Amino acid sequence: MSTTGSVHSWDIATAVDGPGTRFVLFLSGCPLRCLYCHNPDTWHMRDGHRMTVEDVVAEMAKYRRFIEVAGGGMTISGGEPLLQPDFTTAVFHRAKELGLHTALDTSGFLGARATDELLADTDLVLLDIKSWDPVVYRHVTGGEVTPTLEFARRLSALGKPMWIRFVLVPGHTDAVDNVEGIASFVSTLDAVERVEVLPFHKLGAPKYAELGIPFPLENVPTPDTALIQRVRDQFSACGVPVH
Repeated sequence: MSTTGSVHSWDIATAVDGPGTRFVLFLSGCPLRCLYCHNPDTWHMRDGHRMTVEDVVAEMAKYRRFIEVAGGGMTISGGEPLLQPDFTTAVFHRAKELGLHTALDTSGFLGARATDELLADTDLVLLDIKSWDPVVYRHVTGGEVTPTLEFARRLSALGKPMWIRFVLVPGHTDAVDNVEGIASFVSTLDAVERVEVLPFHKLGAPKYAELGIPFPLENVPTPDTALIQRVRDQFSACGVPVH
C-alpha cells in the first residue's frame, strides 16, 4: 500500500467539513472539472507536494487533544480523495488508531475505488450529488452521475452515515425537476443525516485569475434567498433533513 500521497494543503476547520473542529487534509488531483469549482489549484496531482502517512499523522497529532475536546476529527477532501485511495486508506487507518472521527469528502465519481477496508475506517461520507439530470451533470462536471448514485446506494446498504451536498447554481442545477430527482433519490437512502444546500459563490474567482484560467461562471449570479428556500423546501417535502 502506498505510504505517500500528493497533498495540496491542510487546515483546521469548524463545522464545515464534518462535525466539530476538524483537521482537514486537502489532496491534489481531481477527475472532474466542475464549472463552479473554487479550488482549481487542486486539479492536478503534479501540483501537490509529497507527504508520507507519518508526515500527516505528525501534523494531526499536534491537534489531537484540541480536536477531541471540540468533538471533531479529521476529514480528507480535495481535489478528490478517491483518486489516491491507498493513501487515503492508510491515513484514515492511522487516524482511527489515534481515536479520531473520520470523514471522507468526495464526489463519489470514483466510488468504486473505495475498498471495504477504507470504508471500515470511514465514520462519515460527505457526498456531493451535483445533479440528477445526467445531461446537466455532464455539463456541470464533465463526468457521469451514475457512479455517484451507485456509490450512494452502496453506502446506504452498509448503513454508512452520509451528509449529502448539493451546490445550487442558478440556470444550471436549479431546475425544479433536477432538484426533485435528487431529493426523491436521497429519500430512499438509509443513514442520510442531513442534506446541505450550498449556494453557488465566486470566492474562488481570484484563483482562476492567478492561474490564468477563465472562470466559467463569471456572469452567473449567486442564488437569491427565494431560490435557496424553494430548493430547501423541495428536499424537506421529501422528508429529508436539510441544513
